[in-house]
Amino acid sequence: MSQINFKLLHMFIAVAENKSFRQASEQLNRSQSAVSMQIKLLEDQVGAALFHRTTRRVELTAEGLQLLTHARRALGEWENGLREIREVIDIQRGTLSLACVPTIAATILPQALHAFQASYPGININLRELAAEDMLDCLRRREADFGIGPEMDGSTEFQFAPLFNDPIYALATRAFPFRKRSAVDLTELSAYPILLNSKSAALRSMLERALATRNLQMKIKFEVEHSYTLAALAGAGLGVGILPKVALPRPVRKTMQALPIVNPTLERTVCIVSLRGQSFSPAAGALTSVIHKFLKPRP
Repeated sequence: MSQINFKLLHMFIAVAENKSFRQASEQLNRSQSAVSMQIKLLEDQVGAALFHRTTRRVELTAEGLQLLTHARRALGEWENGLREIREVIDIQRGTLSLACVPTIAATILPQALHAFQASYPGININLRELAAEDMLDCLRRREADFGIGPEMDGSTEFQFAPLFNDPIYALATRAFPFRKRSAVDLTELSAYPILLNSKSAALRSMLERALATRNLQMKIKFEVEHSYTLAALAGAGLGVGILPKVALPRPVRKTMQALPIVNPTLERTVCIVSLRGQSFSPAAGALTSVIHKFLKPRP
């Protein structure tokens, strides 16, 4: 029974539907003797006669009728499976899971997703907003096809394809008298109460390294989970918020000031993140191409 293949079943169905070896052979473009021999092989493998043969026509036996039902079902499922695979390859149908840090998901990602959905309406996208460390865990568990987030130092199990550099800014009311009006030094910034995003592990590590090289410390007043909460606290004059440029409120109110941090210049590299050596599906590859085109920082 394990030797039965779809070729034999296809011939069997042709004979059963035509009720004739001759007509089946013409339909299959095979000789009548070849078709007859293949049906005999199938009968030997099944262990039962499948057709009543007469001089005028052939009729299915009871076993033949039973096999015909299952053969049609098997070939139908096979053809459906091939069609579904072809639709995935042709990016007509399927589901993608994308993990993205909130600062990107809430600002510039929607434009890219809109463009992708316009080109590939049959692809469903499951978007997961996750902090950078949680995004990596999600990719590690293979719960997302790829991620969008900052490049992480020292991570060897992931590959990072750069999208753009995102400068780190200080956001505060004008009650904080920064000496310059084009940028703010890290040394000056360390004199003010600081507002940070508690989920931005990469930003925190960047800050700590920069402070350590200059023997500086920061007075962290509030740590919050969301950038819009951080901006609201900064707008209330509770301190100086530190956040990526892409996460700045738009527009920045006249009562506020947003300045890049310098000496040293701080910036993160936003990347397409995936497990090292991972191959993208056709749909995932198409989405990354659209993201590379549309995901650019706002001026």
